Amino acid sequence: MKKTNTKASLTVVEESESACKSKPSELVTYIQKTPSRRSKSIYVNASPRSVEFMKKNFPNIGLTEWNDWKWQVRSRYRTAETLRQIINLAPSEEEAVTRYRQSLPLGITPYYATLLDPDNHLQPIRKTVVPVVDEFTMGPGESKDPLGEDADSPVPGLVHRYPDRVLFLSTAFCSVYCRYCTRSRAVGNFAEYKFNRQQWEKALEYIENTPSIRDVLISGGDAFDLADEHLEYLISRLKKIKHVEFVRLGTKVPAVLPQRITPALVKMLKKYAPIWLSLHFTHPDELTPETAEACNRLSDAGIPLGSQTVLLKGINDNSETLKELFHGLLKIRVRPYYVYQCDPIAGSAHFRTPVEQMVQIVKELRGHTTGYAIPTFVIDGPGGGGKIPIQPQYLKGREGDNIVLENFAGEKFYYPDPL
Repeated sequence: MKKTNTKASLTVVEESESACKSKPSELVTYIQKTPSRRSKSIYVNASPRSVEFMKKNFPNIGLTEWNDWKWQVRSRYRTAETLRQIINLAPSEEEAVTRYRQSLPLGITPYYATLLDPDNHLQPIRKTVVPVVDEFTMGPGESKDPLGEDADSPVPGLVHRYPDRVLFLSTAFCSVYCRYCTRSRAVGNFAEYKFNRQQWEKALEYIENTPSIRDVLISGGDAFDLADEHLEYLISRLKKIKHVEFVRLGTKVPAVLPQRITPALVKMLKKYAPIWLSLHFTHPDELTPETAEACNRLSDAGIPLGSQTVLLKGINDNSETLKELFHGLLKIRVRPYYVYQCDPIAGSAHFRTPVEQMVQIVKELRGHTTGYAIPTFVIDGPGGGGKIPIQPQYLKGREGDNIVLENFAGEKFYYPDPL
């Protein structure tokens, strides 16, 4: 491995750098010759929608560039001027994008932009990535660090909240920035939150010196936006720590930048098996042929995949939308794992749903679809309370020697349980 400047940024690009659902069977396969330094042909997959968008908005590139994840990152939509080229900005969006000066920047990959409705500012996934002026309003109970992660950081970039687990923040960079991000204080904020090899070493040293830690979750930002060599270095270092039994990574890349899931990346991850992935999905519209191919490529390598979803007002806050999402995920071998109530970050009131609505959604899922399609619904306790499951009350009490239970249909049953 080549030596790397330990003070250099670990991301592919710095933030200062300029920047109709299809079924998997509808994938178009193209065979193109690579440059002479790599003589063999490569197979490039893209959906018809992606091809159409590319030809319209990037007429001077070919599919090889379109499917290069680094090109996707360099070509992100990051300003009002570039966004206007592909969508008609509503007044609230126009004002927010133009005046935004907070830490969480605007960033949308060309691939993910293919999913946005250019004329409907109320389209669910468009609302998750295009800012609106509501982000400037601080609501009751909201804060920049609602989960108290900074207070639970024994060393920079490491959160140690649970006895046997740590969260390893590897980067502040994301290829696409979700407007409801729990770490909006840090993500994209390279001035205050710096990530480099020296900082990693301090976090790794803490883990090595804390034998109770058996589980490490690598996140950020998005760990999959690191170059292969940086990501492999971090994984390999963790795998050498004897008491670390469980290494997992959190990423939204398969949904927003599936081109990143290259054969080389998958081969590297497979080398360090077992590796577990927690994938962030929001809406059924994200389940494209490209995403299906990325997830299947990971599964074929024996990498277990789970999904995490944030419950968002007007986006996925009903059982039918979530059921469609979860069923679609199971079809591409991703097990729904968690649904989070949106954390009370600053400017998030327009995203949050009533907790009672979350409970009702669980009721409408339980017994009405396969158990594999029902994740655990949780609220992350503000201030560092950790994940607290939110479930309807099916245990109704006791009558004599029987426990009274209520099933999904509201019917009562008596289970013998003598005192």
